[in-house]
Amino acid sequence: MNALTQALASAEPGLMTNLEALYKDIHQHPELSMQEVRTAKIVADEMEGLGYEVTRNIGVTGVVSVMKNGTGPTVMLRADMDALPMAENTGLPYASTVTARDADGVEVGVAHSCGHDMHVTWMIGAARILSTNRAAWRGTLMIVFQPGEETAEGASAMVRDWGESRFPKPDIILGQHVMVGVAGTVNYRPGVTLSAGDSLKIKLFGRGSHGSQPQTSIDPVIVAAATTLRLQTIVSREIAPTEPAVLTIGSLQAGTKENIIPDDATIKLNMRTFSEDTREYMLKSIRRICCAECDASGAERPPEFTTINSYPLTENDLVTTQRVAQAFGHQFGKNASLAPSPASASEDFSIFGRTWGVPYVFWFVGGTDAAVYAKAKQDKAVNKIPSNHSPKFAPQIHPTLETGLQAMLTAASAWLCAGTAA
Repeated sequence: MNALTQALASAEPGLMTNLEALYKDIHQHPELSMQEVRTAKIVADEMEGLGYEVTRNIGVTGVVSVMKNGTGPTVMLRADMDALPMAENTGLPYASTVTARDADGVEVGVAHSCGHDMHVTWMIGAARILSTNRAAWRGTLMIVFQPGEETAEGASAMVRDWGESRFPKPDIILGQHVMVGVAGTVNYRPGVTLSAGDSLKIKLFGRGSHGSQPQTSIDPVIVAAATTLRLQTIVSREIAPTEPAVLTIGSLQAGTKENIIPDDATIKLNMRTFSEDTREYMLKSIRRICCAECDASGAERPPEFTTINSYPLTENDLVTTQRVAQAFGHQFGKNASLAPSPASASEDFSIFGRTWGVPYVFWFVGGTDAAVYAKAKQDKAVNKIPSNHSPKFAPQIHPTLETGLQAMLTAASAWLCAGTAA
């Protein structure tokens, strides 16, 4: 146990009670991506009260907090703040009933069904311990609360708004995520940890006509159907079986009435890849197939491609991950483990490190009740546990809250406490 986690263990009993109340408050008041005004005010006010130099509205609603505490490395800790456009169905007494208008003006339910409310709470807890125990560490601490992770907008927006000398350049960037897994455990992985994610909207053009006269049309529904089937062969027939990849078509929209052949159809797809070569190949294959199917149908216009969002690979630096792993081993023992494989989820966390050429480490904290997970594992039904983005996703507050707080302090200590009396 290092000096900071010792400080956490000896903190006032009211700390966890206070953090639990904060977590429930943020959970009940979720905000959509790039609309995190209330959450950003909560964290900025809190950080100012703790003595951090706070800059608000970085990348729309992002908050950057800096504390300089002697000579040492600059360590950046990051938490994301946004919620999802979906209704919550957990049945919890503190469940969200919030609705809001999304970027398209559509009213949607809003829920913290990915766990970012836990991330914010962890980070505020870590900020409190670090602020009140400055004798235990040396260096510059930069705590970043990021908007818009769910839409892949937030990290890029903050980087664009950063400026060359506005904030210190970090030596290491650290982040974590609550996931399905035994509460009280953490796992990590050197190298590729999370997949790249790309979402595209593809508009296919035909020629509309009466449903009784198909010979006068170029039917975009047929083009879209053929394209949908053909796109599935990219993974099944063009990518090696040993190379993981996913391509999902989540939306196919065309027409308004059964006897009208429409002018166009729209496909929305998402792909996940674990290497840059595979990503580039699949993006080219998608364009090739869509254009070929339109050409085969005699379409008078080529398809129109629009990128909805794009997440880079999260690829942990090998040396710094080993440093975090050693710290986790001392702190958590057997409850810290190596993740057996990368996850197919995606994150924009790595944009900070990629843009600045700074090593980063991203890891996972289990949030599932141990008994529930053990029973699901026994029944070979772990995949049935409500996961992130499920309307029933609900991390167990304790010990998830404590574990995430310990993990962030432990990882930060590997740099901030090096060479100190701690």
